[in-house]
Amino acid sequence: MMLSQIHYLARISVARACGFAFIGMGMIVAGLSSRLEIAFAVGGCICLIACLILALKAMDAHHRPYNRTEVWLMLDPADRPGPEYAQRVISMARRDAFLNFAHYAAWLGAGQLTASIALQAFLLR
Repeated sequence: MMLSQIHYLARISVARACGFAFIGMGMIVAGLSSRLEIAFAVGGCICLIACLILALKAMDAHHRPYNRTEVWLMLDPADRPGPEYAQRVISMARRDAFLNFAHYAAWLGAGQLTASIALQAFLLR
């Protein structure tokens, strides 16, 4: 039960951060909406940069002390595991969440770049 709760809280933590980042990205894309092909190209590139950042954070997840993570703070003090177990489990949960959201960002970026290419092909006719 505790393991699934830690994974759930890690997803909530990463989702919140990604949500704020994607609001900013959406504002950039909305600002370029007068030229949709450029807006989608920029949005796709930004999403791929976000994917890279999330992948790098996943690689570095095991270096962050468990008690300095948002997941640890969100856990009820009564539900917190021991230090040896907590470092391993929280690191793996954060790594999985980062990689999961990196996957989403990669697909979103690929979709936007595909839309940009399709729009450019359509506009060149």
